[in-house]
Amino acid sequence: MAQLSARKLVKKYGSMEVVHGIDFEVGDGEFVVLVGPSGCGKSTTLRMIAGLEPISGGEILINGEIVNDMPPRDRDIAMVFQDYALYPHMTVRQNLGFGLKMRDTPRAKVDEAVAGRADILQIQELLDRKPKQLSGGQRQRVAIGRAIAREPALFLFAEPLSNLDAKLRVEMRTQIKRLHIAFNATSIYVTHDQTEAMTLADRIVVLRNGVIEQVGSPDQLYATPVNKFVAGFIGSPTMNFLPARLVDGKGGMSAEIEGGATLKLTEQLARGAAGQAGRSVLFGVRPEHLTNTWTEENRDGTGLVPIDIPVEIVEPLGADTLVFSRLGESEIVCRISTTGRLQPGSKTRVNVDMNRAHLFDVETGARIGAQD
Repeated sequence: MAQLSARKLVKKYGSMEVVHGIDFEVGDGEFVVLVGPSGCGKSTTLRMIAGLEPISGGEILINGEIVNDMPPRDRDIAMVFQDYALYPHMTVRQNLGFGLKMRDTPRAKVDEAVAGRADILQIQELLDRKPKQLSGGQRQRVAIGRAIAREPALFLFAEPLSNLDAKLRVEMRTQIKRLHIAFNATSIYVTHDQTEAMTLADRIVVLRNGVIEQVGSPDQLYATPVNKFVAGFIGSPTMNFLPARLVDGKGGMSAEIEGGATLKLTEQLARGAAGQAGRSVLFGVRPEHLTNTWTEENRDGTGLVPIDIPVEIVEPLGADTLVFSRLGESEIVCRISTTGRLQPGSKTRVNVDMNRAHLFDVETGARIGAQD
């Protein structure tokens, strides 16, 4: 296993800088996901860690050793690629054992490692097939098996599930999680899919335009995003953002939604916005916190503000339903319990869970009161 440090990491292509001096750490046995939209620098960062891309500034350390100029073969890493990168003329057995064979591992140990990894990945019956005879999911299992066969210090995953259909992505996510638990391997995983990031990661590094926006556990990023970008990127459907104005009345501070409801702030929100009455803000609330159900922490109704909304579009999901509506002039999405089929054009009552709401600066996008 390994520890990795990226310190002031920079990547330039000519005069264009695409990674702007980022810093992050990956602990021994930790699973860290780099996530962000296309062009944010996540894949470039992974390739620099692998040694496939020269760095333009800063340092990469593996187990305390600077590896900036170390060739990939000497970094004791294994990489799983988006396009599988299997040798088409070799069988699955030969693909799984190739890395070990190139390191002059004795034949008996190669055979033992191949059999063990095939058993873990449940691909024993595929060992004598070639890649063209495999499905996409099977090819990805072989690519992962090849990576873990020689037990490297560090695993790198470059969007390995992007080419799979939705069902296979779910299955492979579970398989990767199981493998990580079984081997307790240090892993860095790159994806643009926030669901993959949330389900797989011990910690997530959120990037945008070559800069780190926030680093934290999935729960931290979901519950306490530092800014509007992270709040909108993490969670599905995305957080609702409503233009509002802070008003201070006899009952305390409220957020007055443009053309819509007036929502009383909780003590925590009001403390973060203290002295800012009259300020324009963005009021943020997730679809699952605009609902007709109760949670354990607000079963007594504390922090819940009921509002009536028009039903525009209904998307049944089985256990719950997405309702697309409006609050004032702003479009919103609510996730409600499926207790009966709602009809477009009708109205329904939902509770705004103010305990889970956020306020964001209109200009900078920073979450107001984030220091709390």
